[in-house]
Amino acid sequence: MPMNPPPKDEDRRRRSRIPPLGTGLTEINLTPFVDVAFVLLIIFMVTAPMLKQGLDIALPQASERLFPEETESRYILSMDSEGLLYLDNRRIPFEHLELRLRQLNESTRIEALFLEADRNLPYGDVIAVMDVVKKSGIKTLGMVTKPKTIEAKE
Repeated sequence: MPMNPPPKDEDRRRRSRIPPLGTGLTEINLTPFVDVAFVLLIIFMVTAPMLKQGLDIALPQASERLFPEETESRYILSMDSEGLLYLDNRRIPFEHLELRLRQLNESTRIEALFLEADRNLPYGDVIAVMDVVKKSGIKTLGMVTKPKTIEAKE
């Protein structure tokens, strides 16, 4: 039986399925990345309006703002028309308010707490909440109001 000579290096490279180094794909296909980016953009555009949950509070009107908006660590305590309390748009029971404010004040040193209460609430309910805020150790309590509209004289 005749013996075949061993294949040369060139013959081996031609027969193998692996391309030699340096001849690989030099461009990245960006189409899948762009597709993923567009899908994420659409998801964020659809969900973003749902993230903002505001409270429907009819604020009393005042002629000017009493506290600056630039306060560093500010929190908003809201009372809706039913008397339910919300601390930064998160529902909080009245019974837990003092403890929660104490914990928050100890951890972040609240500079100011702003109270926005519906104008149709009984005065006594608002005062009771203000009393709890004072007991919790917060020094500055601001009342949030809606600016008065200036009526044009005819």
